[in-house]
Amino acid sequence: MSKKTNSSPASEEKAKEASAAEQNEQTAAQAKPEAEAAKQPEEKKHEDAKQQEEKLEIYIPNGPRLGDVVIEAHDVKKAFGDRVLYENLNFTLPPAGIVGVIGPNGTGKTTLFRMIMGLEQPTAGTFTVGQTVKLSYVDQQHKSIDPEKTVYEVISQNSEWIQLGNRQVPARAYVARFNFTGADQEKKCGVLSGGERNRLHLALALKEGGNVLLLDEPTNDIDVNTLRALEEGLENFAGCAVVISHDRWFLDRIATHILSFEGDSKVVFYQGSYSEFEEWKRAQGGDTTPHRVKYKKLME
Repeated sequence: MSKKTNSSPASEEKAKEASAAEQNEQTAAQAKPEAEAAKQPEEKKHEDAKQQEEKLEIYIPNGPRLGDVVIEAHDVKKAFGDRVLYENLNFTLPPAGIVGVIGPNGTGKTTLFRMIMGLEQPTAGTFTVGQTVKLSYVDQQHKSIDPEKTVYEVISQNSEWIQLGNRQVPARAYVARFNFTGADQEKKCGVLSGGERNRLHLALALKEGGNVLLLDEPTNDIDVNTLRALEEGLENFAGCAVVISHDRWFLDRIATHILSFEGDSKVVFYQGSYSEFEEWKRAQGGDTTPHRVKYKKLME
């Protein structure tokens, strides 16, 4: 015998509400994939940009093979007016070394580069530059950059290909290696930030194919990804690099030698990392804290 059930108006209303809720859930479930699909292109764009930054690579082409003599300083003295920036400067750059140049502003670090390139002459002493040396220079002033041209125009020099060592690479791909992608390549150089100008000048200098790099504050204002890529590029570079920098962490990761402008007209050349140099200096009783620069007077 079957049991008969009677439905009340209240139970019918609850059934309708449950059915409506189920339909809403089904509609929302159908709409969700469409909304997710609409968001994917934008999310993918950001994801692609992030991956491209993480994969940023600066390839520094190896120049001609270096001989045994790279750059040597012999009892170099440099004075301006009655101030002696430094004297008795002696060092021999190693063929495959990375020399970190440190010291307060005004001690003559950039002047050293200018003397190596023959743009200034020492007050006394001499520099010997090996016959196989080809210099690539990155300065702080960026005077070679035309402010009315775009980043791409300045680097590519109206060519779709750039010669890097013994191979050619597409110009736009080379520019992108310095974190100039998409619309950034079409920026006028006159509106670039300090970090962007540094990256641009790095790109210009590193495509020259030098076997000795003179880098004057290359890490100023550059982003973390470009800094990491520059570190890796220098570590894989077969030539010699001389890097002026106030970034001690950067130097500690790359430098094989330290050239320290101490003030008091003194320069120290040390074989080892920046951390090792500081330990050695403390062991010698030297002061590793920043201090006001002093100069000797020029004695006639």
